[in-house]
Amino acid sequence: MTQTTDATPSGTGSPGTRETLLVVAERLFLAEGYDKVSVRAICAAADANPAAVHYHFGTKDDLTIALLESRLAPCWADALASIDPENDSVRHVVDVLLAPFVDLQCDPTGHLHLRLLSRFVLTHPTVGWTARWFGLDPFADLLLDAIPGLPSRAARRRWALAFQLILLRFGSSEPLDAQAVDALAGFVTAGLSAPPDPSPSEQETD
Repeated sequence: MTQTTDATPSGTGSPGTRETLLVVAERLFLAEGYDKVSVRAICAAADANPAAVHYHFGTKDDLTIALLESRLAPCWADALASIDPENDSVRHVVDVLLAPFVDLQCDPTGHLHLRLLSRFVLTHPTVGWTARWFGLDPFADLLLDAIPGLPSRAARRRWALAFQLILLRFGSSEPLDAQAVDALAGFVTAGLSAPPDPSPSEQETD
């Protein structure tokens, strides 16, 4: 008689474990900060096998990506998908982008999510997002439609800088008032919509 063994560590792949890990990680991240929470602490608080995070996500960063996308991506998906690149202005795109930030900052949990998003993105600029509007390419495509002659790398670079500024401002401890949001929107719009720069910094390179 041949015996078989289960390669999955006990307590890692049970139904609901993945969502439990997300809920527990969210609670710990929001309460203690991303940097202070270990994978071991997440598994222990979730009453899961120490290998559970690795089994379901891979790494702590991958877990964080899954958490942020699951909690925040729905806030932007429909509004950004409704943008008409042939008719909507760059300012309209910026306003659509900023609206969920404004709503989230007014909610205590939403504000904590924004602080976590800001901290994580600014310290992990090259992580692999999977949700459509968490990457630069869709935004770069909108900008390329609005500004003829703008190189694609320049479009991505402009949006990368725009997001750095947006996340820095909304990830701060104090919510932005209406005047600050309008000033931020105007500044970001001006940077995104400037004519193509003939200098080497905005030219395509191999």
